Amino acid sequence: MRSDCGQRITDYGSQALVLFYLLYSTINSFVLSSSAETFAAPPVRLSTFDFRLSIICQSKSPFLHFNLDHHEARFCLPDVHLPKCRGSVIGGKRSLFSKSFNQSPSPSHVLGETSPDCGRKIAIFLQLGKIHVNSIASTRSRWQSTESASAKRPEQFPHDPRGPKPAQAGWGTGRVLLLTAASGGLAYAVATLKEKNRQVNRDYSDPLKFVEPKYASVKDMELAIQEIRQATDEDTISTDADDLLAHGYSEWSSTNVDSLPVAVAYPKSTADVSRIAAICHKYRVPIVPYSGGSSLEGNISCPYGGVSVDFAFMDQIIKFNEADMDIVVQPSVSWMDLNEELARRQSGLFFPVDPGPSAKIGGMVGTNCSGTNCVRYGSMKDWVINLTVVLSDGTIIKTKRRPRKSSAGYNLNSLFVGSEGTLGLVTEITLKLAVVPQEFSVAVVTFPSIRAAASAAADVMRAGIQVAAMEIMDEVQMRVVNLSKSTAPRTWKEKPTLFFKFSGTKGSVKENIAQVSAIAKAHKGGDFEFAKDAREQKLLWSARKESLWSMLALRKEGSEVWSTDVAVPFSRLADIIELSKKEMDELGLFASILGHVGDGNFHESIMYNSRVAGEKEKVEKCVKNMVVRALQMEGTVTVGGVDVILKGECADFLRRVNTE
Repeated sequence: MRSDCGQRITDYGSQALVLFYLLYSTINSFVLSSSAETFAAPPVRLSTFDFRLSIICQSKSPFLHFNLDHHEARFCLPDVHLPKCRGSVIGGKRSLFSKSFNQSPSPSHVLGETSPDCGRKIAIFLQLGKIHVNSIASTRSRWQSTESASAKRPEQFPHDPRGPKPAQAGWGTGRVLLLTAASGGLAYAVATLKEKNRQVNRDYSDPLKFVEPKYASVKDMELAIQEIRQATDEDTISTDADDLLAHGYSEWSSTNVDSLPVAVAYPKSTADVSRIAAICHKYRVPIVPYSGGSSLEGNISCPYGGVSVDFAFMDQIIKFNEADMDIVVQPSVSWMDLNEELARRQSGLFFPVDPGPSAKIGGMVGTNCSGTNCVRYGSMKDWVINLTVVLSDGTIIKTKRRPRKSSAGYNLNSLFVGSEGTLGLVTEITLKLAVVPQEFSVAVVTFPSIRAAASAAADVMRAGIQVAAMEIMDEVQMRVVNLSKSTAPRTWKEKPTLFFKFSGTKGSVKENIAQVSAIAKAHKGGDFEFAKDAREQKLLWSARKESLWSMLALRKEGSEVWSTDVAVPFSRLADIIELSKKEMDELGLFASILGHVGDGNFHESIMYNSRVAGEKEKVEKCVKNMVVRALQMEGTVTVGGVDVILKGECADFLRRVNTE
């Protein structure tokens, strides 16, 4: 693999070669045109002629005057090659640009007229080596017509007794090549010297070789905090120790870094965010946005210190456009609160993306989250109309206008949704809303193995059945729910289980339930239950809703839960789940699996004791192998998984995948 230095030197060399060619062409054209000869003798008709290109002409004359072995001839190109050119076809040929000629044209074929730009156009073909002549000159005088020229005998036009004039002394090809070679060598030497003096040398094919970014010193951060206090309200910025800990560490997260933010900012408006960002940009202070703080994979971490921007005070619904079925909200609005407000207004609309209950809209945009409804309603990117974003230097932009369809400019929504705050701070979000379905229902079915459950889910997708949600939980996760008593008094069979949501008209819901039941039966599914009313729906769905929190609730002192997820094409979901479960069992790990099986995504939650030697290493190995499998199956990984892999033995594998 070439280094960055080698790549840049190669680029300079390529540029130098282009420069050589241009320099050579320019000097050669200048020298040759300056040495071209013009003869005063009238043209003569040649009995035969055979010529090849030897020089280049850039004539602007309407006539071209050639000297062919001490004989002169004047003619133009046929109009098949040059628009605006009129003249005869020489010797009956359609093209003058053949490699050689041995014709006997009459005088009428020799004379002709061309447009003023004929000379410029012929030069292109001459440079390509299509025609070789001994010399080229031009004249603006008016010659005889074709008829008069044809009437005269060739003997009436004697040769010039003086013969051709010798060419003036000028630069030869050797001198031109020598000059260009010297220029190229000098350019290459300068490029090499510059590369040796470069302070930063990055190999962009390997992110691990990037030089760490330079951030503000502690003193600069203190100056930035002081300036933020002066530019905003006194209570906008906090350096309280509890605040710093709450915004840099999460007991729910699988990943926590050792550093904390140096301050927490609480803006109240987009203008406040802009001022904070501009000041931090001035002092090179990192900014980390904070919304609900419910991340499980370290999204709120502040590895370089800096300022955590908490949007707690920006939690308002700005505008509800009921007729247009959209709503403008601030980042700290909860999706559950939003749906409650829409129901209170009896709008008949709802926001369908449903991740964890504590998630806020700002964080949902940053992570492009989905939820249990992803099978029917997709992920966050599908429900964002536009965003108001504050860039790192304080610039405020709007990604799009409010119409749902627009082809004006770039699709900036897709750039910022999922960027996790690395490109800007989202301060306002315009969301699409969906119509509340007429009918809902929930169904639960158990299977003898996790492969049977995953295969049944894949068949449901291929059958095109309109399910609103389709979730999978293995037997370990079902046991965890029972042990935590989070759904008491209801208990569950500890088998791999699929959970379904149905929505639509009464007829479509009933039909879809029947189709899913048939597919489940074909995969040896049993105990198919479906809800008959809202109370039963809530009860049947409670196990899925409480799954993650049930696992966390079982932790003992010293225990940690590592939660990560991957996604693969749903046809490979059964394979990766089965292989991952087998490895966890062989390593003796207490781990459970649950996931949004409808889009090929599943979560792996592994409980381990951090105080037991080698326990964490087992977990890292298991997670690493799961990620490698996902990539081999053309899948994708999340931030938590990537962090582990890049520190382990699979970094080369990931780099190899990225370059294929």
